[in-house]
Parts: sequence; C-alpha cells; structure tokens
Amino acid sequence: MEVWFQHETLPSNMRSTEEGLQAVDQLVRTYSHSCSWFLGPFYSLVRLFHPDYIKPLLLAPASITVKDELFYGFLRPWLGQSLLLSNGEDWSRRRRLLTPAFHFDILKNYVKIFNHSSDIMHSKWRRLVAEGESRQDMFNHISLMTLDSLLRCTFSYNSNCQESSSEYIAAIFELSTLVIERRGRILHHWDCLYWRSPEGQRFKQACSVDFWNTLEFSGKSHTDTTGGEEKKKKRVADFIDLLLLSKDEDGHGLTDEEIKAEADTFMFGGHDTTASGISWVLYNLSQHQDYQDRCRAEVNDLLQDRKTDDLDWEDLSSLPFTTMCIKESLRLHSPVSAVTRRYTKDMTVPGGRVIPQGSICLVSIYGTHHNPEIWPDPDVYNPMRFDPENSKDRSSHAFIPFSSGPRNCIGQKFAMAELRVVVALTLRRFRLTPGGVEVRRLPQLVLRAEGGLWLTLETLDAPQD
Repeated sequence: MEVWFQHETLPSNMRSTEEGLQAVDQLVRTYSHSCSWFLGPFYSLVRLFHPDYIKPLLLAPASITVKDELFYGFLRPWLGQSLLLSNGEDWSRRRRLLTPAFHFDILKNYVKIFNHSSDIMHSKWRRLVAEGESRQDMFNHISLMTLDSLLRCTFSYNSNCQESSSEYIAAIFELSTLVIERRGRILHHWDCLYWRSPEGQRFKQACSVDFWNTLEFSGKSHTDTTGGEEKKKKRVADFIDLLLLSKDEDGHGLTDEEIKAEADTFMFGGHDTTASGISWVLYNLSQHQDYQDRCRAEVNDLLQDRKTDDLDWEDLSSLPFTTMCIKESLRLHSPVSAVTRRYTKDMTVPGGRVIPQGSICLVSIYGTHHNPEIWPDPDVYNPMRFDPENSKDRSSHAFIPFSSGPRNCIGQKFAMAELRVVVALTLRRFRLTPGGVEVRRLPQLVLRAEGGLWLTLETLDAPQD
C-alpha cells in the first residue's frame, strides 16, 4: 500500500482573500481530489476536496481523531478547553454531557425566540427604510440579531443589543482577524514571540472583553418578555440551565470553568456562523429575484389566515423550497471553509493511498462544495440541486457545511432552525436587491465580505386575504 500525494507549494491558496478562494478553485480543478504541501520544515499538510476522500477521515472514530494545534491551538486562549478544542476521553465526556441540550424537545422552545429577535431586527429595518436609509450591511444587523437570540437561548437574558453597538461583536471580529493573521506568520506560531508582539497584545485585549460584563449579565432575569409585556411564565430551561443539570455516568457535572468554556464556544459558534449563513442566503436571493419570489410565496401560503407571523417548529418542515435555497447558499457560501484533523494512525483513502499518522488533514469544505466533478457549474446558484430527486444519488459527503461524523457540529439543527425562521420572515416582510457594490468574499473564521455585505431593502405590505 503506497503513501501517495501530489505536491503543491504554499502560495495564494492559503490567503484569506477573494483571490485565495479563486486559487482554491484552480487547485480543485487541477488535482480533483487531494494534494499536499509543506510549510517549511515545520508542517506537512494534506488537503482533500472530494467526498470519497474526506468520508473515511470524517467518519473515523473520535478515539483516533485529534484537533491539530496549527489551526485550532490559536483559539484556545480565547475559547478554552471546550468541546470544539478538546480531544480523546475529555471530548467524549463533554459531548455526552452537551448532547441533551440540543435535543428536538429543547430546540422547539427556541423557535419563539428566533421569531422575536427577527421582529426586533425587522422593526429597525422598517425605521431605517422610512428614514431613507434602505441600503444596509447585512452582517452588521444580522450579527446583532443572532447575538440577541443566543443570549436569550443561552441565559434567558434580554440584552437589547440590537439597539446599540456591541463591544462583544467587535471583539469577535478582531479575534477572528488576528487568528487568521497569526496562522499565516510562521514566527508568530511560537507563543514566546507572539505574546510579545503588537498583535499578541491586541489578542489579549480582545479576549478581555467578556460578554457577561459587556452586556450586564449580572442583571440576568428569567422573566419571559418575548410576548410583548413582561409576565411571569413557566420557566423554560436555557442552555446554561441544561449544562448545570447535566451529569456523567459517575454523577459528575461540568465544572464552572468547563461551563464558561462551553458557553463562550456556543456564543461564538452559535451566532457568528449562523449570521454568516443568513447573510449569504439573503445575498444570493437578492441576486435571483425569481427564487426570492418563489420563497416568499411559499412563506405567505404557509402563514395565510393566521393572526400573527410567528412560525412554529412544525412549520419549518413546510418550507421545502426555502430550505433548498438555504442549502444551496450553504454550499456556495459555506460559513466555515475548512476543518482540520490529525490522526493517531495511518489513514487509508481511495486507491490504497495512505495518509501518514500525524499529518495534518485539511478537509476543504469550500473545495468540496466547488468541485466540478461533484457539482456541475459549481459557481452557479441553483437551489434545484437540492430537490430530492436530484439529490438521491449524490454522495453523503458532497454537502458538509456542518462537517460530518462523530465530530460534526453539535448545533447544526439549532442553526438550520434559526436560518429558516429568519429567512422566511425576512422575505415575507422585505424585498432584497443588490446593494450596488462589488462583493468580495473574505474567508476568516467564518465567511464574510470585504467592507460588509450591502443589500437594498424594500418594505412589503402584509399580504391581504
């Protein structure tokens, strides 16, 4: 059994720019399934972008799968030893303790929060449009909206963050930028050099922004205000409640430090990635008015004869075309462009080829989603790719926006529920058209756009029966 890979040097395809993504496109067209390159004498890395090659890696047992330090280690001073960054038995224990928090019965309770946070954002948009400011940056507004909903879901806390600037949002953007910059500077991989640099000092400063203090977490109240006027209601368990109550098989729960690490990770992963996903869905639909109109008609048909616009959990399965549009956007503009892994044993991929133990494996979600062997005309936005008839013969690992296998995204059902609620209500209330500026993708920890993602909003009247 041979050890095999093509060689590729490290130039533009590692840059976190529009040109970097275009270089990845060329890489995928050249090698079709995988290649490798080396970062000086320090790292060897295998890059994979074909379902047949990434499947055995993502489905490998968690016991032999390790999050590598090159890409994930730089997050540890920020996110701690959380589920995202832990390995081995520590990871397995955390996963078992956290899984009940993402059960369907829990997620159903959050849909009401998604509705309410969307209502606040849309009220702000109506006010801005009435004042003549119809052109808006989607990332700015939607990041605040997803942060608002996460604070309610995580802590039952009404932060009012959508009505004011957020130091926490600014800190996340700064940290994301610094992590990407550090990855590209080999000398900054050594802590002794990085923490003495201006960038290291900025990183420490951004890490010091604690959302519980920034948003006056000490004032947390369990009063339910999502129905308008405040009134005491039966308590619905939030994320922190569930973490506090969770116990392992020995009756031990998470420590305070572990709970904080998981909350920090959930706040970052739950709001920033979802904000990216929603923003790009709205962008893609602004470029395709026919698809936008069809989604809007689907939502209006669902909500006709109702007294309110609120969506229920059961409604989410009644939005098939809107869901197809969301999935196609997650393919074309996946919030996370890659995941990396190391393995404690040699890994075999098709053709009898072997990836040596300890090599860093970069599973390119972007490359897989743009591989022309799997997705004809990969740069074209075509929701019909996800019509059930067109999907039935497709590889299970051709579409992996939430990764796959034992270390997949634990919050993917949460994210998809919020995506459907926010997109559906937005299309019911607004028409979106392009913002009149060139959009250049910016792949950081999540996919953004240089200078923001600007769209033009037009307020729509409520459909008449």
